[in-house]
Amino acid sequence: MGGLSGFFENFGDNLDELGSRMPSILDGIWVTVQLTVLGALCAMLIALVFGLLQTVKFAVLRVIARIFVEFFRGTSLLVQLFWLFYVLPLLGWELHPLFCGVLALALNYGAYGAEVVRGSIGSVPTGQYEAISALSLSPVRGMFRIIIPQAWALMIPSLSNLLIQLLKGTAIVNLISLADLYFQIGQMRAVTGTWFAFLFGLLAYFVIAWICVVGMNALEIRAKHRIGRGPSLMESMSTLLRSPGSKVGSEVT
Repeated sequence: MGGLSGFFENFGDNLDELGSRMPSILDGIWVTVQLTVLGALCAMLIALVFGLLQTVKFAVLRVIARIFVEFFRGTSLLVQLFWLFYVLPLLGWELHPLFCGVLALALNYGAYGAEVVRGSIGSVPTGQYEAISALSLSPVRGMFRIIIPQAWALMIPSLSNLLIQLLKGTAIVNLISLADLYFQIGQMRAVTGTWFAFLFGLLAYFVIAWICVVGMNALEIRAKHRIGRGPSLMESMSTLLRSPGSKVGSEVT
């Protein structure tokens, strides 16, 4: 209880400390944003490649993709990060800490995303596959022209959840000497105390996550509109703050 009373007693001083540390905190936020954006882009690429490989006819490719997915889903993100940062230099490859963080996040969450891609492709109605033959499209062209646009709209809510998980996962990079947002919060805690520092941390991560959710909602609305399953993005501006995957009022059920 003393800590809580100290929070209120020192609130003004803590705000001054926060203001004086703002340049360092903004640097930390920038590192976190870089990790989130680059990690998400690389994870999406990995998810698409290994998700698609799990749907091909060639058994060897399916097995390779399955091994990759299960390995990176079944091992700890922290261990993967330490392996890239501490073990690879012993083998002659020394990676920049930021690159290590992006790569670890991309491999781990890309493996989870691959299952989302595979499941979404499998959820597309079989009649759409028949349309590929009816239109005399090649399997590859039909996949990218007909199946993936519909699967993309289905997978966005799950990918939105993974993006938020990835954002929260960036906090571990301070263990490999990266001064991210969590690192800066820890530095501020030594002066302001636990209550103020971690309350600020909660709010800062929430704001970043909220921006991510709004962006993913916009992507979902646009994807559904492009396949004729919902209004345009301009018509749905008021729905951007909804939870991912929820119905838009004018959507056809």
